[in-house]
Order: sequence, then structure tokens, then C-alpha cells
Amino acid sequence: MKILVVDDDEVSLELLRNILTEKGHEVATARDGAEATSYLFNSTFRVVITDWMMPNMDGLALCRWIRSQGFPGYIFVIVLTARHQTADIIESLKAGADEVLFKPFDANELEFRIRTGERILSNEYQKVAIFGLAKLAESRDPETGRHLDRIREYSRLIGDCLAKQSMYTERLSHADIETIYQTSILHDIGKVGIPDAILLKPGPLVPAEFDVMKTHTVIGGRTLGQALAQYPDAKFLRIARDIAFWHHERYDGSGYPHALTGDDIPICARIVALADVYDALTSKRVYKLALSHAAAREIIVGKDGTHFDPAVVDAFKRVEEAFADVLTVLADTPPPQSAPAAEVVSSG
Repeated sequence: MKILVVDDDEVSLELLRNILTEKGHEVATARDGAEATSYLFNSTFRVVITDWMMPNMDGLALCRWIRSQGFPGYIFVIVLTARHQTADIIESLKAGADEVLFKPFDANELEFRIRTGERILSNEYQKVAIFGLAKLAESRDPETGRHLDRIREYSRLIGDCLAKQSMYTERLSHADIETIYQTSILHDIGKVGIPDAILLKPGPLVPAEFDVMKTHTVIGGRTLGQALAQYPDAKFLRIARDIAFWHHERYDGSGYPHALTGDDIPICARIVALADVYDALTSKRVYKLALSHAAAREIIVGKDGTHFDPAVVDAFKRVEEAFADVLTVLADTPPPQSAPAAEVVSSG
């Protein structure tokens, strides 16, 4: 983490520099708020640690200045102060500080506050990255409509239901479900690598074309896997990779790209697999009509234990009314009154 430390006391500056450098941070120092503004204009810092009492521009004035600038990325500000009154804390927070740390401070507590900032900033990076990648995939698919919005809602409904089951309580935390919700919209990111003649074909694919279409799972999985290799602590990239790679696997091993079976398929991919098929069944395409919720349900339940994880199908049945509500509210076109429960040819 690149950190700017602001303090008019040289001893304090050197102490903070040493503490933070030992923790692995990149550190720059400024002697007052005015000097700090120059650093912030000319370089990128996501964390600022500032003393309150300084000449020229004190710490709170610096906080107010940072919040007024509209920097493209959020800057997490920690104010160090010897003032311990509740009113002082409130004043610091009103000025725009995220954390207030009293002097003399404990080095471990300071690091804990920095880690808190990192989590907040990580969430920001995550949402920006996911949104950008999803819009990239969406730009290649003229039939996307509100598909991505529905997929994430369906995925969260299933995840929330599964988390209430004893076998999944420890495997699916609230944070995991939220990450699946966010990253589920990247399931088809690999389609950016599929030729237009196949991706944009106005009709069912022939077997050879479908073989090419199936490679979108490998393209997406490998691309996100490469990002994960660079940022191995980014859990959202791992979940996004797993979904992109394996949301077309089937519980009985008849899926692609790796013919995984059962629990070898990551739970996030098993969840999105059902959400994606339900949405494909209930969406109109140039080569097929949309099925009703009831018809789609019949197909999905009929594939319990073959295409889909039985636990995921059970969760779907428990929340199917909510699925139907999402289908109605986020429909691209008015839902059909009825449609035959016939097999639908998938385009990927």
C-alpha cells in the first residue's frame, strides 16, 4: 500500500516511516498539509496518515481539501492526534477523516486501521473491475438485455437459501454470497474472444460452431486466472474465475470444459449454472420462444442430479416464487402466458 504520511515533527515522521516500511508499505512524507496537497496532485496515494496540529495547513484542513477535490479513487485518511475528547473525534470525522488514532499510538493498532482501509479500497476496486468487464462482455452480445441483472438476482436467491442449510453454513458466508452476486455477471466474459460469425449468428449453432462457442469458458477462466495470479489475495477474482470456467459443467460430469462432477465443481459455478439455464429458458431469442416459469421449472427439476446439484435444485424450489418475481420485474419483454416445456437448444 502506498501511503503518504504528513507531520511537521521530523522525529514522528521518521518513526512512522520506519514502522510502515517494516510492514511492507511504500511511504512518502510531507511536513504539512500544504506540501501534502502537492504530493496528492502529482502522485497516487490511497491512504493518508496525518497529524492534526501543523502549521500552514493542519490535518483537518487537509481532510476537508481531500474530500473537496473529487479524486477518481477514494483516499482513506487516518488522523493522529493527542486530543482525546469526544468532541475532537467528532470534529475529525466531520472534516472527512475515516479513522482517528490517539497519540502515543500502538504500531499494531495503526496497521489494523490501515488494513481496514485496504478492505474498503479493495471493495471499490472490485466493483469497478467487475462493472467494466461485464460491460465489455455485454457490448459483444446484442441479446443481453437485462440478462446480467437477472443472473445476479437469481444467484443471490439460491446462495441465500443454501447458506441456511447446515452443510453450507460454513461454506457460504454472507461475504461469499455477495461476491457471487457481484461476479456472476462475468460468467460469459470469455465470449469477447468468440468470432462474430458464431457469437452473432441469428439462429441455432451447428455442432462445429457450438464447439467454438464452448471455448468461451476457457477464454474467460484463463483470463481471470491470469489476473488472479497477479493478485492472489483478491478473492473476488478466484470466484469470478471459477464461475467463468465451470458454469457449464454438469453435476453428472457431462458438461464442459473439463467434465467435472459433483463437488469438484465449485459451488459458485453450480449456483450460476442453474441461474443461467433458467434465464436462457425463460428468455426469448430469434430462434426460440421464451418458456413460462412453470415450464422452465419442470425442465430444471427434471435435471436434478444430472445437470444440476440436487442441493441447488432444492434451493431453487424453495425460492421459486422469488425467481418468478424477478423474471416479471426484470423482463426484457412481457413474460409468456404459457409455453411448452420443450428442450431448448443452447447457444453457449
